[in-house]
Amino acid sequence: MDVIEQTRHSSYMIVMKHLVSKTNTSQSRIAESQESGKFTKPYLELDVDRTDISLIALRRILRATDMYARDLAREAGLTAVQLRVLQIVAEKGRATPTELSSRMSVTMATVSSLIKKLEAKGLLTRRRSTTDRRQTDLEITSAGLTKVQAAPDALQQKYVKQFEGLEEWEQAMIVAVLERVASMLDAEEIDASPVLAVGDIHHTH
Repeated sequence: MDVIEQTRHSSYMIVMKHLVSKTNTSQSRIAESQESGKFTKPYLELDVDRTDISLIALRRILRATDMYARDLAREAGLTAVQLRVLQIVAEKGRATPTELSSRMSVTMATVSSLIKKLEAKGLLTRRRSTTDRRQTDLEITSAGLTKVQAAPDALQQKYVKQFEGLEEWEQAMIVAVLERVASMLDAEEIDASPVLAVGDIHHTH
């Protein structure tokens, strides 16, 4: 077994131990085996139900995303998409609608709607560019900066930071697995943006 395979095997065993050590409310084969003490060490493939494990992992991702959205709404009064807009503008103090559209991979119509909502909240202002009168610059207000600073740590930034810290082979493996999961759920053709948010991005702004 080469180094990469050893690493993958070790990671797999760590995940297995983590999953079976958790208390699950659903009576899956994992929970039943855990309660009855039927697990052997090391955990063999026959000891666990991979389908259950995959569903538990998916459920945790969905719950983490939903819980973050609720925390963000409660603590900052924003959606994850709105917070992302403010974060991008706050990076340099200003940004253009075109930049937002490009960075977030959304249409200009969606950007326009987001800007209007954030303007109404007093978090963004629009000014005519001093260098190009045809262009509009977006600037974050002091209230907008306060919202960004007060918001709970962005789930998306947590993921990005950890993902970018992985080895290239592991990044490629995760991408391949996630794309495969999307395909299995007939979701590969769904229009999506690189924003970790629940629901349709066009209806969460």
